Amino acid sequence: MTAPPRPIVQAFGNRRIAAMLLLGFASGLPLALSAGTLQAWLTVEGLDIRTIGFFALAGLPYTFKFAWAPLADRFEPPLVGRRRSWLVVTQLGLAVLCFVMAALDPKASVAAVGACAVAIAFLSASQDIVFDAYRTDLLHEHERGAGAAVSVLGYRLAMLVSGGLALILADQWLGWPGMFRAMAALFALMAAITLWAPATPPTAPLKSDVRRELVGFVAMIAAGVGTFWLLRQMPWQLLGTGRFVSLGADTLMLLAACFAALQAARRAGFPSFLGPWDAFFSRERAAALLAMIVLYKLGDAFAGSLSTTFLIRGAGFTATEVGAVNKVLGLVATIVGALAGGAWLAKRPLYGSLMLFGLLQAVSNFGYWLISVLPKDYLLMAAAIGFENLCGGMGTAAFVAFLMALTDRRFSAAQYALLSALSAVGRVYVGPASGVMVEAFGWPTFFVFTVGAALPGLLLLRWLKPQVMGLDQPAAAAPAVDD
Repeated sequence: MTAPPRPIVQAFGNRRIAAMLLLGFASGLPLALSAGTLQAWLTVEGLDIRTIGFFALAGLPYTFKFAWAPLADRFEPPLVGRRRSWLVVTQLGLAVLCFVMAALDPKASVAAVGACAVAIAFLSASQDIVFDAYRTDLLHEHERGAGAAVSVLGYRLAMLVSGGLALILADQWLGWPGMFRAMAALFALMAAITLWAPATPPTAPLKSDVRRELVGFVAMIAAGVGTFWLLRQMPWQLLGTGRFVSLGADTLMLLAACFAALQAARRAGFPSFLGPWDAFFSRERAAALLAMIVLYKLGDAFAGSLSTTFLIRGAGFTATEVGAVNKVLGLVATIVGALAGGAWLAKRPLYGSLMLFGLLQAVSNFGYWLISVLPKDYLLMAAAIGFENLCGGMGTAAFVAFLMALTDRRFSAAQYALLSALSAVGRVYVGPASGVMVEAFGWPTFFVFTVGAALPGLLLLRWLKPQVMGLDQPAAAAPAVDD
């Protein structure tokens, strides 16, 4: 008699998970092309540092992708079905933009290069929106951890290809135009892989008036941007010039702009934006779930915000040593942790996994505290960094599975984009706060604080135990798709 397949084999050994690996690679591929690789190209071509600095703004679409994510739920090109159609469109668009970039000279056409970089970032952010929704729609409950893990693996490998490998290809063999053409061919290959990927289960299409959708979208963007611009004109400096005052003022302006945008969307009737929010807030303890999204990885974010600066300036390691250990070993440990977390989630409930990995994330920050109080030691640095990134990778696998479980498949593009944007709030704001704390209290006290910063999220998780355990219940049965 044939033995039943083991849970790990069921979770990892099918076509859906293979698609997560390959499409995770496609999702991570464009990131460096509008960031580090672009910066290297401009530097080699001799552009001044001020111009290069302005090119950092090309990454803004990643920050605001939640604004147009609802449109991906409402509108779909009639090509190869839900989600995959937008994936093919964005991937082919990225291929075309890479061919265009290959024909440009940054010194002669800096504005065109900038426009192309913004367009790459926009299509990349749009691909991220649709891939996250596709992953949420496609995977079964027991596959979420495995899907999160292999997506992280594919994403990180792609960043190495479009980051490190792209620089080597441009410098040693192909030149910059040839490198961009090679990336274009890779994006075309990703579009072919998308055609091979499994179709999502059928979902009833969202129906709403197209004019109301477009008017609501424009009204929301105009109200948010206009409110923020008006508030920026106010004399906030009268409140003080400290870094915490500046951070607080920026936070208040962003919150006010978001509130104005939400009110404008509601008044104009933007169904694709309001529907996901109304559906989410129909959940029990919805606000507490949103708070947990912000807090769960807060301690991890604090510890990582100044880790490179600490290792060089605080612990006395060289940049080469930090690059070899913190970046290389850290990347490997993160990938191993994500895969281990996915395997664990294949056999165990989400709540217990979130609690265990959250505790490990908190405890792992003590490794940096040991580095800060003990004499310089390479083995200690490697062990601390390896363990912290291993635990962080496991926590990421569980956290992504948690976000997928929270997402309503009717609005998976909009809800996942909004929830993931919310999860980034902590990462964005811990940097300025971390610098002030280190200046005031020193590195050892700061790293003890990072352990404590992880506790509110875990306490909130314990309070939300019934809601989180309920997320493990299978969704309503849907027609099966092939493996």
